[in-house]
Amino acid sequence: MLAALFMIWTLIACKLSGGYNTPNPIAAAAQVKENVEGNLKALFRVLPFLVVVAGILFTLYGGVATPSEAAGVGAFLCIALAVVVYRMWQARPLKVILRDALRESVMIMLIIASAEIFAFALSSLFITQTVAQAIADLEVNRWVLMGVINLFLLVAGFFLPPVAVIVMTAPILLPIILAANFGPYWFAVILTVNLEIGLITPPVGLNLFVIKGIAPDISLRDILMGSLPYALCMVLGILLLCFFPSIVTWLPNVVMGTGG
Repeated sequence: MLAALFMIWTLIACKLSGGYNTPNPIAAAAQVKENVEGNLKALFRVLPFLVVVAGILFTLYGGVATPSEAAGVGAFLCIALAVVVYRMWQARPLKVILRDALRESVMIMLIIASAEIFAFALSSLFITQTVAQAIADLEVNRWVLMGVINLFLLVAGFFLPPVAVIVMTAPILLPIILAANFGPYWFAVILTVNLEIGLITPPVGLNLFVIKGIAPDISLRDILMGSLPYALCMVLGILLLCFFPSIVTWLPNVVMGTGG
């Protein structure tokens, strides 16, 4: 659903900017053919990296390693395939790759560490827990209650990393959700989408800083303005999930049955 909303907005944005105006059908067909051929060639070169995906999934679901260790397995497989597929036998290209990867990793870790310190301060002052408890004490319609919870999660995601929000608020919010007769799995999806919005909105939007680190030539303001429509798409997604809750449970019910 979110992917469909993102694609719709991307098509609209391209149309508004004139990005895919093709008045000449012959030229358009030739361009499409050229794009398809180029994409197929690129796909052939990246197909070996499906081994990375298979290796990570096997490591995770086979119980071989923890998620953090599986990330290390994925990094090792990427280096091994780069050496085998792209013939990177010399140390200099690998040194550049490792240097850039280390720089990006340290940047992300510093952002996460700062966010965790901020979350610890809020938790120590019982700010987040107090707000969540205040929501629990509200005696309102259950959909009004859900609106307040969504607003709270949205604002919390602006300042806190997802793990901190879950740890500090889930034990308080889950009994409220169950008492209001909302499905816990449905709410888990709502919670996840809210936290995803927080990752691309300031002031502690982790993904914004990651993109800035990857593309330093693009200003943070342009990155933020480019991400806002997608944040609004996720807000629309939350509204759709509220109006049509079966979107969450339809596929699991089809695959596993209503009792699964």
